[in-house]
Amino acid sequence: MTELESTRRALRDAVAQAERAAELARLLDAAQARLAEAERSVEETKALAEKLSEAEEQLAAEQAAADKLRKELAEQRFQAEVANWKLSSIKVARWNRLGDAIRSGKSNPVRLAKGLRGAAKPVKRPIAPKRKPPMAIKAKEERPGASFQATTSTRTLGGASFKLKPFRVPTGPNTRPHLTAAVIADPHAEALLRYEWRQTIGFTPRDFARVLPLEVPHLLVVESVRQGPWAEEITGEPGEGLKALLAWCAERGIRTVFWHTQGDVAAYAAAAELFEHRFTTDLSVAWPRLQFGVQPRIHNPLPLAGGRIDRVLTLDQLLPGHLTYPDVLTSYRWPAAADCPPGTPQWRLAEIAACGTPIGTEPDTRRAHVALRRAYQMGTMTERIDEMLDAIGLPSARATLNTSVLLPIMDPYRMEHGLAQVAKQSGVAQLIVIGPPEAELRARDVLPDVEVVYRRPHPAMTEGAMLDAGLDLCEADLVAVMDPRDVYGPHYLSDLRRAFLFSTADIVGKAAFYAHLRKPQATLLKQPDAEYAYLPEIAGATLLARRNALRELGFADLTEGWDEVLMRQCRTDGIKVFSADRFGYVRVRDEDRWLLGAAHLVEYGSAEPHALI
Repeated sequence: MTELESTRRALRDAVAQAERAAELARLLDAAQARLAEAERSVEETKALAEKLSEAEEQLAAEQAAADKLRKELAEQRFQAEVANWKLSSIKVARWNRLGDAIRSGKSNPVRLAKGLRGAAKPVKRPIAPKRKPPMAIKAKEERPGASFQATTSTRTLGGASFKLKPFRVPTGPNTRPHLTAAVIADPHAEALLRYEWRQTIGFTPRDFARVLPLEVPHLLVVESVRQGPWAEEITGEPGEGLKALLAWCAERGIRTVFWHTQGDVAAYAAAAELFEHRFTTDLSVAWPRLQFGVQPRIHNPLPLAGGRIDRVLTLDQLLPGHLTYPDVLTSYRWPAAADCPPGTPQWRLAEIAACGTPIGTEPDTRRAHVALRRAYQMGTMTERIDEMLDAIGLPSARATLNTSVLLPIMDPYRMEHGLAQVAKQSGVAQLIVIGPPEAELRARDVLPDVEVVYRRPHPAMTEGAMLDAGLDLCEADLVAVMDPRDVYGPHYLSDLRRAFLFSTADIVGKAAFYAHLRKPQATLLKQPDAEYAYLPEIAGATLLARRNALRELGFADLTEGWDEVLMRQCRTDGIKVFSADRFGYVRVRDEDRWLLGAAHLVEYGSAEPHALI
């Protein structure tokens, strides 16, 4: 009985084990089926991923092709508009209308007279077309440099709020429109570079291969950024995104530049080694120098709309930590003076000075002007980029500010004085002197390094006619008119040329200036509030103009008042005229009732200590 019971229990256990084994077998089969299904899903996912990748590549290629076609179409439309504009400009040009009048009235004096009168009337020139983007793209996400305008218009001092009208950051023009650069930089450096070339920014390690082909750059510039999607890529061990970007550039022959501007250079050393060229602002680093320089398009004395506050601010008051760089540019122009502590970075002092703000505990316009001049003499970003492009082997060609000077000498006794004023100036490439015969040899003696072109005037020639005759002989990009009666300081032309770096005017001069009347020995200041502004007119003896614009206008056949006619023609034709600073020039006359009624008396005595700094 005992054996039988044991056998039964053994059989029950065997059956139970068989059932568990069968269940395990079933579970194993189910697991294997699920594993096989998962493997199939993985294969399908891989296939879908490959198809998706191919689709994205095709989409990117199609978008690039579509963008290229849009750009080409926009360019063709623009070129057609330019051709039509040039044709229209030629038709309304004074010389063309004069030619038409002479041809049509060749055999009819009455018709000739009518035609010449009609040709002499001012005709509004057609407005030049502007390039328009092929399409407007609105970014869905905020990217570095996507918006570069001031956003904070309120400042707080001692609990009081001040409402400012922000400085409007210009969108152009570019110094080298033939050159395209892809730039990875913090807002400050990006602001310094953005006017030096066509600039592509905002691309990331994930999308650079899609963004950059839209306009393949000539060079890549990467700053030692501390924030943003590229910061981790260039710090410590180089990231895969950076390596891929540099490989992409290498395949296309794109120059690559690393610019160390901040932080410990050791943190960026490994990444920097992957670049073709390296530059630094740190004097202790054994790389070529590329220092910060002022950027004339944003660091300039153009004032805020509401003017300056009548207070001297410390640097902490001037630049609270929350400001974006466009807001910094507004703050630079706000105080009567900026009291900067020892140890303030040199580039910061230069930027403040370049905005015309006195540095110190007292407002001083004379000292501020000298500091502004010195800030520009230390070097602009345009000059820094010239050096960089020369070092990496790219052309740095750009427009120059070389000047031809027109010097009409009506009174032979003024010849020596007039030539001495021109000899003081820098940047003079050519002198057109129209006057007595002895002026030619004397000019060559006084200006041995300047091309001298001499013309002898007809006895009855007016000053305007002399200027008009000399204008056709000018070859430099800029043309200056100087009066042999007046006094010009050694920085006169270099100060005046600076305005072309930040204004959009075709004619620059002075509406604010000092004058000296010999008979009463009075020194006067005309229109002291007319500095750094677009105005209807400037003094003819301070005229500095773009040659092509001035040739289009010409000079009236007058001795007195030719400048008034020229300014009137500028207003008619919509040509911008800009008034620069009050310094560097003194108008000298024996007496002038108009000046006595229109200017402020400074003192009885010489004007040169006030004007020539």
